[in-house]
Amino acid sequence: MPIEIEKKFLVKSNEYKNLSLPLYCKQGYFNNHNKLITRIRIMGKKGYLTLKSNNKGIERLEYEYEIPIIDAEELLSNYCSDSIIEKNRYIVPYKDKIWEVDEFLGDNVGLTVAEIELLSQNEVFLKPRWIGKEVSHNLKYSNYQLTNHPYKKWQKINNQ
Repeated sequence: MPIEIEKKFLVKSNEYKNLSLPLYCKQGYFNNHNKLITRIRIMGKKGYLTLKSNNKGIERLEYEYEIPIIDAEELLSNYCSDSIIEKNRYIVPYKDKIWEVDEFLGDNVGLTVAEIELLSQNEVFLKPRWIGKEVSHNLKYSNYQLTNHPYKKWQKINNQ
């Protein structure tokens, strides 16, 4: 059973940009009427179908399959148009781990988060100096939640 153990952090500087080139990512979600989130993603020139269970702390089931990019494009445009996330992803190696840094675009512009996948919930790892506050347990930072409550709306609420 494929289990994803992931921690998520805010990013406090753009130093990561010197360590990697961005890869454009567009993804959308099917309606979530059960306990499984279904995501379609185009990353660079590849398409993916991903199924994720609800989080249990920083752990959840994850099934990911590569699909033809034309299928991913059709699924995104025909079934996910109301739930699209666009971002630039940087893949940054650091101290034997891989960090994925997402700079969000569109309605989520201004938000940058970094994720690290772990082998266990208690795995010890080193953080680069550009990593800020941990937000793993705050669901508003999940991509799925950002489709319904984009970052630009947070700023409006905070500025009132």
